[in-house]
Amino acid sequence: MRPTTLLLPLLPLLASAAPTLAPAAESNTQVTAQQIQQIAPKSVNCDNPPAKGECATADQAAPNIAKSFETYGVTSRAEQAAVIALMAFESEEFRYSRNHFPGTVGKGTRNMQSPSYNAKYAESIPAISDKVSAANGDAGQILDILLADEEYDFGSGAWFLTTQCDQGVRQALQSGSEEGWSGYISGCVGTDANEGRKGYWESAVKALGV
Repeated sequence: MRPTTLLLPLLPLLASAAPTLAPAAESNTQVTAQQIQQIAPKSVNCDNPPAKGECATADQAAPNIAKSFETYGVTSRAEQAAVIALMAFESEEFRYSRNHFPGTVGKGTRNMQSPSYNAKYAESIPAISDKVSAANGDAGQILDILLADEEYDFGSGAWFLTTQCDQGVRQALQSGSEEGWSGYISGCVGTDANEGRKGYWESAVKALGV
């Protein structure tokens, strides 16, 4: 009994000396309609849409974008902001899902991807593999298949980031800096990080609390 008695006074000291592990940070893929409206104010409604059947509201966009972040594991708020900003700019605040200017056949989704990227994207989705095979490479048909489901229409931005951008671009983007965002636009998307795009990115950064 004596050894046990000697150890008892030490137990509180040992407990206090044990390291306390901080809980792992929870990933956040949730996006609200209010956040989308902050980034793309026109998405509050689809009154007088410029293209029949293409406009989507923030209420439609938010859950589908959130689903895409979950599907592709985009948990960085800085990356999420960049993806949403890109889609808002390219789709003119979710009012278009097809390219109208100049009207490239097969170019579209909310990320306004080129036909070649849409082909890669469609081929990566097992649920539509039969339809994609039946399209036999027809760019217009492949876009139609993607646009038939809002999940795929709004999922293209997250797919592109996670499959077409290299790790260096993503790491820089995750910093939340303008330099990281600019590198994503110019180094992966392959276009100019101009003031128009920057405005949407700044709104997205604010809305998502980056």
